Amino acid sequence: MFKQLKNSYLLVVMSLLFVVNTSIANGLPDFTTLVENHSNAVVNISTTEKPKNVRSSVPPNGLQLPENGQYNDLFKHFFGAPGQQRRPQREAHSLGSGFIISEDGYLLTNHHVVKNADEIIVRFQDRRELKATLIGSDERTDVALLKVEAKGLPVLKFGSSKNLKVGEWVFAIGSPFGFDSSVTAGIVSAKGRSLPQENYVPFIQTDVAINPGNSGGPLFNLKGEVVGINSQIYSRSGGFMGLSFAIPIDVAMNVSNQLKQSGRVNRGWLGVRIQDVTRELAESFDMDKPHGALISQIIPNSPAEKAGLLTGDIIIEFNGNVVNRSSSLPPLVGSTNISDKARVKIIRNKKTKKINVKLESLPDDNVAEPTIPAPVKKKSDNLLGMSVIDLTDKMRSQFDIKRFGVLVKQTEKGAGEKAGIRRGDLIMQFNGVNVKDVKHLSKLVKKAANSKYVPVLIHRQGNPIFLALKK
Repeated sequence: MFKQLKNSYLLVVMSLLFVVNTSIANGLPDFTTLVENHSNAVVNISTTEKPKNVRSSVPPNGLQLPENGQYNDLFKHFFGAPGQQRRPQREAHSLGSGFIISEDGYLLTNHHVVKNADEIIVRFQDRRELKATLIGSDERTDVALLKVEAKGLPVLKFGSSKNLKVGEWVFAIGSPFGFDSSVTAGIVSAKGRSLPQENYVPFIQTDVAINPGNSGGPLFNLKGEVVGINSQIYSRSGGFMGLSFAIPIDVAMNVSNQLKQSGRVNRGWLGVRIQDVTRELAESFDMDKPHGALISQIIPNSPAEKAGLLTGDIIIEFNGNVVNRSSSLPPLVGSTNISDKARVKIIRNKKTKKINVKLESLPDDNVAEPTIPAPVKKKSDNLLGMSVIDLTDKMRSQFDIKRFGVLVKQTEKGAGEKAGIRRGDLIMQFNGVNVKDVKHLSKLVKKAANSKYVPVLIHRQGNPIFLALKK
């Protein structure tokens, strides 16, 4: 009897396990039909960069070879004959992916896939190979628009990256290491990621396996819609490590349309330098929690300056969009029509305020940064563990600073050093007030004696940074 009960119990347990495993298996997505229906619109892109002839380091008349000299051939091998060029270098080749966005031959890929390419070849699923023309390319978003002479091409459907949810299944088709039509799948790990030097793209982070050669290929949702362009990976080895980043298709299509119309991209420019609000800075500004983009510098003659924005303002909304982190602001500004006025909500002096800003087109050239000279050997008062000195006219000219600021000559153990202030920093603001000179700073320090955290604006090697000084 006991044996029969035991066998019955085991049978029930095994049945339950089978049901659980079956339900789990049924819950996993099946990509086969999706791949069959959409892979023919994904292409392989190969580029060739022709060698650039480099002239000999010896000037045309600088190498005088004796007639019938015994070393003439050796010299000509390394330097070339007088006035001649060196032998050309080898051609450079690269591989990537792309996808068709129109029946008449427009394709999207990454800027870095076709950068400096002299020849672009697109290979289709049916083994056809066509030369492509570069219509336009945008380095800031890493998007490039190509055109091949063909008609009736298969076209992919587009979704909206705004509707993506973290944890949602996605898959990619591309040519990693040249292996055409490779399919990998995973989930959305995060949205709105900001990467170094990539301020205008709120990247989609996934754990889809992406490797060299996948760049420029599409990222799909389970409806078979393109939601992103695979662009970058985070890796210490050069291979996939579970961190992949895709350009949202909404951003890519906006860039694509501009490239098609004018060959270039116009994006909004506010003219501010910003940083995150840390917990300490939030407390120094009397905020309930850290959020927003803290303005550390206003670019002269910029839309921000014309609208009345000030250094120390904290942008918490832009055109109705909440700005939780500083990285959220550049994509919002960049995607705004420059002919429209932007509505900016800020915190200033612990109060909220709304300002209208008329954006301008982002300048092509970066603003040159002043250099920091070596600290001068001049004694001064010691404030909060810092030795600071007034700026001379010559120093103001070097720093390109007209009125305010003092120079930190030395730091010792104290509040200044703990806050991260270093020798050579310029203290521009203390607790929201522009610092005129050393005496003025001393008064501001005494006035803020009862404050736990004080916001201090410094300039370090031309870069403005807010630090929270704990007294």
